[in-house]
Order: sequence, then structure tokens, then C-alpha cells
Amino acid sequence: MGSKIALFICCAMCSFGVQSYAQHVSTPSQTANPSAQSPSNPHNGANSDKEESPVVDLGIAGLIADNFNLKDTKKVSDLAIYLNKSVGYDVITTEDLMYPAIDLYGEDSWNTNNLNITTNGRHIPLPESYDIDCSQFSYPLDGIRRVNSNYGYRRRFGRMHYGIDLQLSVGDSVRAAFDGKVRLVDYDRRGYGKYVVVRHTNGLETLYGHLSDNTIVKVNDIVRAGEPIGLGGNTGRSTGPHLHFETRLLGQAINPAHLINFKSGLPVKEVYVYKRGADTRKTYASSRSGKSSSAQNGNIQTHRIKSGDTLSGIAARYGTSVNKLCQLNGINRNTVLRIGRTLRVSS
Repeated sequence: MGSKIALFICCAMCSFGVQSYAQHVSTPSQTANPSAQSPSNPHNGANSDKEESPVVDLGIAGLIADNFNLKDTKKVSDLAIYLNKSVGYDVITTEDLMYPAIDLYGEDSWNTNNLNITTNGRHIPLPESYDIDCSQFSYPLDGIRRVNSNYGYRRRFGRMHYGIDLQLSVGDSVRAAFDGKVRLVDYDRRGYGKYVVVRHTNGLETLYGHLSDNTIVKVNDIVRAGEPIGLGGNTGRSTGPHLHFETRLLGQAINPAHLINFKSGLPVKEVYVYKRGADTRKTYASSRSGKSSSAQNGNIQTHRIKSGDTLSGIAARYGTSVNKLCQLNGINRNTVLRIGRTLRVSS
């Protein structure tokens, strides 16, 4: 496949000229880049004194595809993704966001009125295993918060708790955990209260419960990781303001702590391998005691990346070093900073 891609590029450059090719290639820097979708990849970005890898957009992919009379837009999109992955970049296209994980869910599963996921009235069978890319995760609140209650069976109430409860104050911004599209905005007075469900390009759906009545997004909105979708509230069956956060695959709840380390705010692994049945065993939920760590008390400082941010600038702002930032966040000096991503700036 590598030789074929090289042939594609050579043919495209020969047909349209090196200058035309260069016009369709952009070069990222270490500053925050809104289009970079694989921030923790050690091949992404570069120091200022090093030559950086190009990002191939749909334009150059189109030129290459045209050279082979390839008119299928999905194949052009796939080609762009493949080319970028080959140089250390992963691109989420507009089509990916318009039809998130359509290959997994199917064309008839986009239900904007019901939390349950069906196709033609039938539940979609779960795969034996499925790789979930967690690398673009953005913590859903501004700063690491205390976990009030974990995923698992609640003996006290005799029922399952399918998510993790994060402490917040009414009015706090609640943000999308990954890129995706809003599938459902609804109110469940005996449960979630006001809640939002987002389907993501990595196959997950995330649910944000007990929001305030004034949500920021509506059904079919495209959202990027880190963008606000609602405000913290205390709606539905709730004993106090908190965010109820769920991660689901084809309607099957997955323990969010298997994907995300909620003490650090970082993915447990860049790719979580879902195994059918592994996340369905009964576990027991627990509430945190007053002897919680600094992370659970919300004392860990975080920084949400904005346009123009650099590692050195962030380090100077918080009185730390670039090496410490890299250590805390599992990145390196060459990592491209994606706008909206949350970085830990203190331990």
C-alpha cells in the first residue's frame, strides 16, 4: 500500500506540478492547530529548527484521486485520512462529522427522539471487539473535578449507575469529550433531567446528564472536542449539582474509567479495545469520602488550549517547565497543540 501511495503522490505531482501540489499542503507548527487530530502522536509537529511533516488536505487527495479517475467522495476522504496517518496525522473530515461512525451504526440508526439505538426496530448487535480512539479526549469540565460517584451497581438503590458523577457548580460549562454530532437533547424528569447525547467519530456516544434547562446545542449540531454543549445544573433525579457522564457503544454502557483516568483527565490509552461482555459484568459503585486526593478535590490546575498557545508560553504562564508539561500530559515537545484540548499544568 505504501508504494501505491508513493505512486499516487508522484503521479499527482507530475500531472499538476510541484507548485500546485505545494498549494494544497499546509505545514503545522508547535502552536495550537485546530485541524490536528492526533495531538499525542510523537510524530506530530516539530521544533522550530526542524523540518515539519506536511498535512495533506482533501484538495491534494482530490488531485491524486482525479489522476486515477477516482470520483467517489468517500474514497477521496479515506485517501486523505490514509495519507495523513502515514505522516503521523489523523484527519476527521466533514463527512465523518456529518455521519459519525456510520460504518458501525448503519444508516438508519440516527434516532433524535429516543436514547435507545435501533435499526428498523431492532437493536444493533455488538461487535466481538472494537477499537475506540481516545486520543482526542477533552475533559468535559473546566479543570479536574472530584468524582462523587463511580460507575457500577448501587446496592443502596438496587440499580445500576451507568456513568460517573463529576462535581460541578450550577452554570459551569459542560464540554464535548470528543468531536461528533448531537443526536439527542431531551428531558427525563425521573432520571437524567436535561441531558445531551453526542455520537462521536470514534464510535462512542457520550451522555451528559443533569444539565441546566438552557442547553447550548441542538440536535444535529456538529461539535468539536472541548466545545461547550450545556451548563451544569441539578435537574432530574439529583441530590445536588453534578455532571452525570456516560460512555456508550451501540447503546451498551462502558465504564468511563476504563477509557479515561479521571484523576489526571487523560485517556488511559490512546486506543481502548472494547471486548464484548468485558464491560457488562456487575461492579459496585462507590462514592468518594472526604479523604479524597487533590485531583478529586479539584486542586489540579488545567489549561484549555487556545489559538496561538505554545508549550513554552503555557509553561511560563503557570510557572512550570516544558518538560514537566510533557511528563504530566504524556506528550513531547513535538506534539501539535490542538485547540480545545485540556492540558494539566500542575500535579
